[in-house]
Amino acid sequence: MSSNTQPVNLLQSIPQVFESLTQVHVTLDSHDLDPTLKHLLHLRASQINQCGFCVKMHTREARDANETNERLDRLIVWRHVSDFSAAERAALAWTEALTVLDEKTDYASLRGDLRDHFNDAQIGALTAEIGMINLWNRLQVSRH
Repeated sequence: MSSNTQPVNLLQSIPQVFESLTQVHVTLDSHDLDPTLKHLLHLRASQINQCGFCVKMHTREARDANETNERLDRLIVWRHVSDFSAAERAALAWTEALTVLDEKTDYASLRGDLRDHFNDAQIGALTAEIGMINLWNRLQVSRH
């Protein structure tokens, strides 16, 4: 085993990948998703993935966008509190299902809940947002 265990500077070693990932976010930002909801999804996935850097960043971004400390503090227990709307709850359930892959997950039921609040383009954008934050979390966790 090599004695060099330092993290790879990914931005330096694969800058074109980071440019492409940034462009995905530009495209996603053109969809009709509430920025507050995106902050919640990013933070929840980052909590699940145990990415300390990402949790700190997304918590700060959510606060800067006027999200309340109470909701942020209780996001981890969103299923057990009344702080979140039905649409937010459906999106958070989708976030958890796509972040923690489990063969027992009933994706059809979750999609039905999403369709009560979002159109197909929004569901597609939500799904891509969740996929992207999971990718970013994994890139960052590789540096832990």
